Amino acid sequence: MSSDTLAQALAAPRPSLVIVGAGPRGTGLIERIAANTPELYAGSGLDIHLVDPHPPGAGRLWRAAQSPLLWMNSHAEDVTMFTDETVDMAGPVREGPTLHEWAGIDGRTFTDRRIQGEYLRWVYERAVAALPPGVTVHHHPRRALRVGGPREGRQQVWLEGRPRPLLADLVVLALGHLDAELDDEQRELAAYAREHGLVHLPPDFTADSDLSPLAPGAPVLVRGFGLAFVDLMVLLTEGRGGRYAGDTYVPSGREPVLYVGSRRGVPYHSKIGYDWSGERPPLPRFFGPAEVDALLARPGGFDFRRDVWPLIEKELGFAHYHRLFSAHPERTAVAWSAFEEKYAACDDPAERAALAASAVPDPADRLDLAALDRPLEGVRYGSYEELQKGMRDHILADLTRRHDPAHSPDFAVFLGLLSVYGQLVRLGDVGPWWHGFFSYLASGPPGPRLRQMLALSRAGVLKFLGADMTVTAEDGVFRAWSATVPGSVVEARALVEARLPQPTVERARDPLLRELYADGAAVTPDGLLSVDPADGRVLDRTGRPHLRRFALGPHTDARGSGAFTRPRTGGPAFRQNDATARAALLFLRALSSRAAA
Repeated sequence: MSSDTLAQALAAPRPSLVIVGAGPRGTGLIERIAANTPELYAGSGLDIHLVDPHPPGAGRLWRAAQSPLLWMNSHAEDVTMFTDETVDMAGPVREGPTLHEWAGIDGRTFTDRRIQGEYLRWVYERAVAALPPGVTVHHHPRRALRVGGPREGRQQVWLEGRPRPLLADLVVLALGHLDAELDDEQRELAAYAREHGLVHLPPDFTADSDLSPLAPGAPVLVRGFGLAFVDLMVLLTEGRGGRYAGDTYVPSGREPVLYVGSRRGVPYHSKIGYDWSGERPPLPRFFGPAEVDALLARPGGFDFRRDVWPLIEKELGFAHYHRLFSAHPERTAVAWSAFEEKYAACDDPAERAALAASAVPDPADRLDLAALDRPLEGVRYGSYEELQKGMRDHILADLTRRHDPAHSPDFAVFLGLLSVYGQLVRLGDVGPWWHGFFSYLASGPPGPRLRQMLALSRAGVLKFLGADMTVTAEDGVFRAWSATVPGSVVEARALVEARLPQPTVERARDPLLRELYADGAAVTPDGLLSVDPADGRVLDRTGRPHLRRFALGPHTDARGSGAFTRPRTGGPAFRQNDATARAALLFLRALSSRAAA
């Protein structure tokens, strides 16, 4: 054996990082690795293995192979994959174009998802190109099945259709949204549907669902009124040849009749249709790092409703009234300085409501989060026909308000919600209610989609069921009723659950997560993977971080509001990506140094 061959044989293996998930989160992590490598890593090269059956950058949700009728629910100017100085992170800022700047389109456009996928692909390619020489990315278009290996040693990542595992010094799970096994209720409904020849579509990604069993003209019960419903509505109307002529829907005759209801009974609030101007509320004010530190330091832990929600409520109220007093002082009865002093000293919600009533004459200018959350609470209609008109009036009023800058305190509350989300990431799993409330107020559909709902309602293709929708399977059919129209029942032979699966580790269809859980990974009471909030390392059931395994995204208890975000809003996901990238590079640098020694 020559001396060169002997040296190669004795050389330490080249450092290796496996990232499972090539969508926006995996792409964002690579961007942060590229940004931080010059400072933190000068090792003997690095192999980054990116594992995902879908295209890098776009991943599953933003892939090209989907209907061009499906839009993003954000303006193109409100989407970025790049950091700025508002992101609280240790790594360097690497600015880049927003979606509308990159695509050269009007910033107020709600572009289709395929264009977003092209943008994400470009971001991925730019991030890979920014990696220093010696750092190589390998894409494996396969599913990852499981991760094995000792806590102190190299990990093995087994891939579908590959006889030998990838060897990795570190593994990062950036899996995105996940499919899930049916829960008890959904299993019972599915079994009943099979037994009686009914159609039952469980929670799923609407773009991936087979909608062909939903027959033209047939009634279809739909449970869920969020963004998954909007996709369903589009694919079953325009997607079947219908079209809009102004505010009128012209059916193709191939549409089913959609009867939609939910817990709230109303669609998510429209996206705000005007730009911010003037001073922003100084956030965080009442729910910031100090308050989060205090919550984390509680010996007995904290309860979201008892301990966290009052702080959020006060924070959102502050954002609302700061904007009202600064932008619309003619609609207030006292000076801002006097109101702010009393508001800051007031921790009782009833006292704050009394303070607002004394200082803001018009009730429409006051913030009532409970009424916003449940607008049909206590509302009753004598018939479904009356409900249809009432719902059209509700949607039209929402559209009008969300496109009128005279109601700009709504925009301030939106900014407050973003600020709150950035703080909540540190608290871990706060339960599903908050995420639903945030999405309902801050992540609703584009205004044109709500106008389409109105047109479909007038055309008789879309019918509203109301709040607190209940579904049963009996007498060979599905039945639905609502507290909003007492005594009325709708029957159908088809039921669609228009919502995403819950990202629980125990019920995830992803075998990698199931194996990870079986191997001792900790989960929260709501089934999210427990991770160290500092850097995303996976925790075991004793609370000990795994040295070589990380996880990012909605299947973890550090989930943020999205893998990309509005420019200049702090981007919690960007902060998490940076922390994980730096922790990984520091670990690999130390490993490389030990190997060299």
